[in-house]
Amino acid sequence: MAAMSQMPNHTLTDQATASAPHPLNATSVPLYLFAATLFSSALLLFAVQPMFAKLVLPKLGGAPSVWAVSMCFFQAVLLAGYCYAHLLNRFLQLRAAAVVHVALLIATLLALPIGLPARLEEPPQGDAYMWLIGTLALGVGLPFFAVSANAPLVQAWFSRTGHPAARDPYFLYGASNVGSLLALVAYPLLVEPVFGVAAQTKVWSQGFLLLALLVVASGAAAVRLSNNAVAQPTPGPTSQASPGVSPRQRAMWGLLAALPSALLVAVTTLITTDIASAPFIWVIPLALFLATFVVTFKAKVSKHFPALAYVLPIAALGAAIVSEFRIVAALVAFFGAALVCHRELYVRRPDVSNLTTFYLWMSFGGAIGGVFSALLAPYVFTTNSEFQWLLVACLFCVPGLIFSAPQALDGKRIAGIACLALACFAARGLAIEIAGASGQQRAAIFIICGVIITLVLARNWPEARVLFMIGVGLVTLTLPDGFRPLYVERSFFGTVRVLETGDAQHRIMMHGTTLHGSRRIKTAAGEVVAEPMPAAYYHPLTPLARGFDIVRRSKGGDGDARILAGVVGLGTGSLACYMRPGDAFRFFEIDPLIVRIASSPKYFDFLSTCAPNAPILIGDARLTLAREPDEVFDYLVIDAFSSDSVPAHLLTVEALKLYMAKLADTGLLALHVSNRYMDFASSVGSTIAEISGAQAAIVRFTPPKGTVDATASTVVLIAKTARTLDDVMTWSDAEGLPRSSVRAWTDDYTNVLAAIWRKVMQ
Repeated sequence: MAAMSQMPNHTLTDQATASAPHPLNATSVPLYLFAATLFSSALLLFAVQPMFAKLVLPKLGGAPSVWAVSMCFFQAVLLAGYCYAHLLNRFLQLRAAAVVHVALLIATLLALPIGLPARLEEPPQGDAYMWLIGTLALGVGLPFFAVSANAPLVQAWFSRTGHPAARDPYFLYGASNVGSLLALVAYPLLVEPVFGVAAQTKVWSQGFLLLALLVVASGAAAVRLSNNAVAQPTPGPTSQASPGVSPRQRAMWGLLAALPSALLVAVTTLITTDIASAPFIWVIPLALFLATFVVTFKAKVSKHFPALAYVLPIAALGAAIVSEFRIVAALVAFFGAALVCHRELYVRRPDVSNLTTFYLWMSFGGAIGGVFSALLAPYVFTTNSEFQWLLVACLFCVPGLIFSAPQALDGKRIAGIACLALACFAARGLAIEIAGASGQQRAAIFIICGVIITLVLARNWPEARVLFMIGVGLVTLTLPDGFRPLYVERSFFGTVRVLETGDAQHRIMMHGTTLHGSRRIKTAAGEVVAEPMPAAYYHPLTPLARGFDIVRRSKGGDGDARILAGVVGLGTGSLACYMRPGDAFRFFEIDPLIVRIASSPKYFDFLSTCAPNAPILIGDARLTLAREPDEVFDYLVIDAFSSDSVPAHLLTVEALKLYMAKLADTGLLALHVSNRYMDFASSVGSTIAEISGAQAAIVRFTPPKGTVDATASTVVLIAKTARTLDDVMTWSDAEGLPRSSVRAWTDDYTNVLAAIWRKVMQ
């Protein structure tokens, strides 16, 4: 995603700085005009990305892949925009190029405001990669393409104005950088908390109209001023001549751009899987990515820059062994890797005559990196391990190791690196075979790798840094965790693992980093458990399980009434075992992979034993539930999680109105809102207050001491009648859900950042 920096302020030389006019006079007016145009263009370009991704997110269950695929799409369109700008500059005169581009902007205005295309209203079942790309293309493709071409075009126009600063116009990219970073920071902090999505699209359309006027003014100024002066290009800082660009140089530019771009998508997927898929999370890695251009694309960098060779593996080590700071360590490692690669790009920049070619190959590399992480990696890797592999590749870009190294990369050095890598893999294999607890296995890995690294460092080889990264990246980041993997697969909606604990007593399902169901296989005494017993959040003592008794009594009085239950979020199918003869259950699940695993007795037998004929409806819960008859469900459980987070669109006013419409008069609605990072309860409290007649309680369950297999959980229970909720209030861990002062969530407005902040302050 290198080109998504909007060509940052990278070649601002002392000469350009000195020549740039400071007082606002007749000569400087075009400078401010072009700077304002670039600033506005970058602002719109980076504001539309999280805005449109948020718009499409509810259609795909809040999956982290939505943003990954969106970034890949935006990179590809940006490359197309740069190619378009390059062709206009190369084959058309300035006046003709300006007319063509203004015509494109006018055509784009007719396609606004942006929005979801009606013809692609509902995604297909299963992997939705192509559906999402089609939605992005039809919904935002043309506006994004038109805006993306502005940076190279406007800079090229300014270079022909005869302005004193036009001889070396790279400083204008500073305005682009400021606009890009401002848009990314402002969206989650200012725009999202205040404006709904509908209002955001209107404001963006108005901003596009203003940008179009600025582009027209810039083009007119460039044409007028170019008639009076001919810009003389100044040789670039690396050469006084204008030599051709070799295929090797192009390949190197592409590679150095592809690695950090791929890492950007990989680290974003990693942290959204851990926390939530939301704009506030999306923009953090992207802002760091842009910041690396500001830091590295200049003549001098800090004298401590070489220390990055050791910061990278240390950060990766922290991400592996300190779970509390895993996300922070991953972001630090990503930032360091991007700094290394982008600095090497700057060092290898060509003279100004080849600037367009340089950025085209940067953009091409960025697009290739995005495609790899967003579209290919899910089929190559069963987990998010592409992040570790990309970190390893980035270490080879450290100055003095391979690029511009004092020693030639001959056969001896290559053989040394290969032997060290094999030794690390052997150490990992040996550690995995060591019997005992996970801690013992980790200790063994650290000791073995430490010995190897010490031996190499003692010999003072340059390859020590390669070993350090390989040893930490490929060994420590894949530490055995005490579980025996039975099945691992990755889909559009995340990575699902079926694991068996080291003591062989439990079989669990992990979605991303979160437990989504458990089945006891053996007792502590080693006896096989034949009958499936719900565990974790579905243990008989948990609120979700106790809700079945509430609705039976509410419907029949004696607690034996037959019920119709709907469960959104299949998991392992644990709740099926609360089904009695005469009951009817319906499950709603968005991921076909979950359905396959839960339906296979080889892994979990809750469904096959307790509810073999229960229908499972595949698709987003909002869409599939809408097709159900009204007032039919006695018990409706919303237990849908994307890794650790409830998708926000399942907790909005519109969503709760849908649930209540499907609930019988004596029915009960259960919202599972347990979360490590966000406070959903306050948002739900405000949302329920918007629904007439709804009465709610919150249950914060903590397993009693000595309880086996139960997990703490937080559940909001909602009823249409006071009688149903009165039974809930008899529980010792239940209390009324107070209305909070936060703004209610709607399909048009959600504020994940505020939910995270409330959790931090608790």
